[in-house]
Amino acid sequence: MPFGKKYRKAVEGLDLSQRFSVEEAVEKSLGASFAKFDETVDVAIGLGVDPKYSDQMVRGAVSLPHGLGKTVRVAVFCKGEKEAEARAAGADIAGAEELVAKIKEGWLEFDAAVATPDVMALVGQVGRVLGPRGLMPNAKTGTVTFDVATAVKELKAGRVDFKVDKAGVLHAPLGKVSFGPEKILGNLKALVETVNRLKPSAAKGTYMKNMAVSTTMGPGFKVDMTLIKKFGPLGPFLAMDWEFESKTAGGETLNHACSDAFFGSAFHCEDFERIFEQPLT
Repeated sequence: MPFGKKYRKAVEGLDLSQRFSVEEAVEKSLGASFAKFDETVDVAIGLGVDPKYSDQMVRGAVSLPHGLGKTVRVAVFCKGEKEAEARAAGADIAGAEELVAKIKEGWLEFDAAVATPDVMALVGQVGRVLGPRGLMPNAKTGTVTFDVATAVKELKAGRVDFKVDKAGVLHAPLGKVSFGPEKILGNLKALVETVNRLKPSAAKGTYMKNMAVSTTMGPGFKVDMTLIKKFGPLGPFLAMDWEFESKTAGGETLNHACSDAFFGSAFHCEDFERIFEQPLT
């Protein structure tokens, strides 16, 4: 597929195969933006998981500290006093049977949905409509809850729901080009920290394999994952140097050092024993 004139001009002189620090990737992505509208900045993170296995699925939500720079329309499926609670928190629409009926008629003027657990059977009637559009409330992302006020406020403030795709890649928005690099980096840190906390125990080897930052219309800039440990407070999550002490069966104390052997993952005793063939006591 041929690229347009503005795109070709934006990438002129750039080596898109080159890898950069996180900060450089963000700055170059913002600098390569050329559209007349305020483009969205996105990140794609390749994870070392196989989503076809349920115990390797990565799915969750994160409240971005600087929001997304857009108005989020929220619908809440609930009954009784929860309707008033949802509206007071900023929900654009709230209801149960009448809301489901409206959706069945083709109305879909909302960007996110919340539901209380007691109406999920009702929401299921429009699951085939909401699911493919990413609008189906889900307990794992905190959108199936009786605390509708908190859920609505978080969504309005810029909470992002994410889910790894079939290829093991996670896509998420980070805000607008107009945010500037500092706010985009702040949002990216929050996202990556959350994704790391959700690492499946069944995932082995390198967890975060690659990353690229881009704008809506612009090119993607790849991140050098060997430099990501320098990305502010993310270091402890992504690459660490460890020193361990263990004892042999005879009582001898052994000291071990590990550098980047568990890149992109937290330390687990079983990993230690596998690599050093030395059980911890």
